Amino acid sequence: MTEHTLEVAGVAIDTRHWIGGERVASVGTFTDVSPIDGTVLGEIARGGPAEAAAAVAAAKAAFPGWAATPRAERARLLHAIADGVEKRIEELAIVETADNGALLRSHRRGVMPRVAHNFRFFADWLLKLDHEDFETRGHTNHVSWDPAGPSALITPWNAPLMLSTWKVAPALAAGNTVVLKPAEWTPLTASLLADIAAEAGLPAGVLNVVQGYGAEIGDALTSHPDVRRISFTGSVPTARRIAASAAPHLTPLSLELGGKSPLLVFADADLDLAADLAVEQYDNAGQVCLAATRVLVEGSVAEEFTRRFVDKAIRLRQGDPRDETTDIGPNIHPRQLEKIDGFVQRAFAAGARAVIGGHPKDGQYYAPTLLTDVAQDSEIVQEEVFGPVLTLQTFADEDEAVRLANGTRFGLAATVATGDPERAERVSAQLVAGTVWINCFFVRDLQAPFGGSRHSGVGREGGTWSFDFYCDLKNTVTAPKGWKDHG
Repeated sequence: MTEHTLEVAGVAIDTRHWIGGERVASVGTFTDVSPIDGTVLGEIARGGPAEAAAAVAAAKAAFPGWAATPRAERARLLHAIADGVEKRIEELAIVETADNGALLRSHRRGVMPRVAHNFRFFADWLLKLDHEDFETRGHTNHVSWDPAGPSALITPWNAPLMLSTWKVAPALAAGNTVVLKPAEWTPLTASLLADIAAEAGLPAGVLNVVQGYGAEIGDALTSHPDVRRISFTGSVPTARRIAASAAPHLTPLSLELGGKSPLLVFADADLDLAADLAVEQYDNAGQVCLAATRVLVEGSVAEEFTRRFVDKAIRLRQGDPRDETTDIGPNIHPRQLEKIDGFVQRAFAAGARAVIGGHPKDGQYYAPTLLTDVAQDSEIVQEEVFGPVLTLQTFADEDEAVRLANGTRFGLAATVATGDPERAERVSAQLVAGTVWINCFFVRDLQAPFGGSRHSGVGREGGTWSFDFYCDLKNTVTAPKGWKDHG
């Protein structure tokens, strides 16, 4: 172990930045603390404008060579990174659980395999990325995807490595170089990703990782004139600041922001399935942007639905996420726990009633909560809590269900539980959402567009949509004649 290395369950992690193929220290550090029990994991290099400038310069220097790298070679290197991830799934899972408190079993079985899949998917999609030539009055049109340049990728703490690689993989596949800034509450697996990419043979400067606070290093990245793409996942207020800093250089943005998604339960639904879908919204201690936190139930079945929901919810086991039997772990930070409880206490003051929960527990754990007697215009219905807190409202008919569902400033996702396929089609067509799930939840395919409407985001990524964002699209038009004879 060195002064720049920390250890989590036997896994050594370098706490410095990764810039231009080298580890770079900073004068200052910040403390990384595990939400599981408050253990200090280590001191992390705290970057600022100087580190941001160095990382962008490294990405800019590496860009011409990486952009000119043939597609097949870029794809090969992305598959090599995926191989490296798969070899270290257990290590990555252990470290990420310690860093963000999500379930170890989920990291092992789902999240880290998805990290590898992110690289494999976009590597394979790159090789088949094509648009058929077409003619205009005898002229041939040829569409191409040209690498755009250095990309700043700013990622959240609720699924750190998976959401980082959801951005890193398509950006690299597109031929862009990358500066990745992970959330300061969960920096560790991004550092391990830098090691894995280097071991896979990714050229120096193609992937850079910098750590620190948004106001210190994030702003320096998003306002840099040499950054040609910015992708951000996080809160609406932060997105506004990023958009303002990017505006002088007209840097294209992809923003995946908050949600206040509805779950619509109609009387003809399978109520056991609907209750299971509602309980699933407590996944990751409610720290999921897509979570359907507003449960809207047809009045005639509200009492029965609530009974089934409570029967299932009270059986959830909350505790140490490293335990295989745990269903709900801690919330990420004391500040987040205080924010969650503030929402709930203000809801109580406004007349809400807790069906279950409604209070913090020991440490950074918040009891799974369902609130009823809430008004549509109340804060608890309108604002994203980002914790294990659901609200329940009733509706009389489809029109009211849709009105309530669409009655916030968000539009990230929606879930519909119904036994009538015609109703499912009719209702889903009226919902303002980037994704609608019918009788299911969180089924995600990387070839589908992903993003939000209204204040839930700008743009779509996934499949060809990712390449559309990370590239400059070019149309080359060739005349049918005018060629000289070179015979």
